[in-house]
Amino acid sequence: MKCLKNVKTGNIIRVDDKQALQMAGIQWKYVPKSEWRGVKEPIVEEVKTEVVNTTTKEKKYKKKVA
Repeated sequence: MKCLKNVKTGNIIRVDDKQALQMAGIQWKYVPKSEWRGVKEPIVEEVKTEVVNTTTKEKKYKKKVA
């Protein structure tokens, strides 16, 4: 397996040896596997959320019955 990078778009693909030999040239160039691994890892952003619970007390009124 070989890693190829598109010079124009910057896309990195991993293909078998036979296909890499056919594709390598002006538009595609060989890159190390570590560069391919770096692209594949997702970027995770931490987002903090605060949940504020507010409770309201309801007043209950008693009716006086005469």
